[in-house]
Amino acid sequence: MFEVSCQQLVLAGQSLLAKGLVAGTWGNLSLRVAEDQVAITPSGREYGSLKSEDVVIVDLNGQVIFQASGRTASSEMPLHLAIYQARPDIMAIVHTHSVHASACAVAHKPIPPVIEDIVQLAGGEIPLAPYALPGTQELAAQAAATLGSKQAVLLANHGAVCCGTTLAEAMTAAELVEKAAQIYLYANLLGGAKALSDEDVNIMHEFYVSHYRKRRGDTGND
Repeated sequence: MFEVSCQQLVLAGQSLLAKGLVAGTWGNLSLRVAEDQVAITPSGREYGSLKSEDVVIVDLNGQVIFQASGRTASSEMPLHLAIYQARPDIMAIVHTHSVHASACAVAHKPIPPVIEDIVQLAGGEIPLAPYALPGTQELAAQAAATLGSKQAVLLANHGAVCCGTTLAEAMTAAELVEKAAQIYLYANLLGGAKALSDEDVNIMHEFYVSHYRKRRGDTGND
């Protein structure tokens, strides 16, 4: 019954690898398959060789429900579960170590609302969660709290966590966060990035939530 969801995660992981948003075994993905059940990529498995039977199904307390290959869930499972518990609207989570977003995380710099596409989806600044050791409950709690109602958060000295109401939206968020981080860094080389106003941010995000999200499907086209 979980085969389709597991295969979706495999294809999404391979897409992240192809786009340079993850490397090796780092980064992880998950998909809510029921109100209280989550499919999550395994620990220590490279995306290029990942198979659907490697994906693990757990409940929101981390108890294993389905484990076809015997592999263990990602060590960042607490991070994913904390967000799902706090945000019933979130259906998918993509955690990347993409270069430009990670540069901002290492510099302890949130990504300000400087470009329209990420503002529409994420709802403004991409905030920065304080540093905590990976895989810990402390990291999970801080990430979920800092994320708040946004669709993405940076983890200090770590990477980015991007969320969506669908797996496609979470994947798009991961791409847009990396793009926004790159633009932000380049703009600062040219004299400084200029943020959009709070009013414009709110207008664009409300339009996305009320209209664009409903009609865009999974295409992402304007």
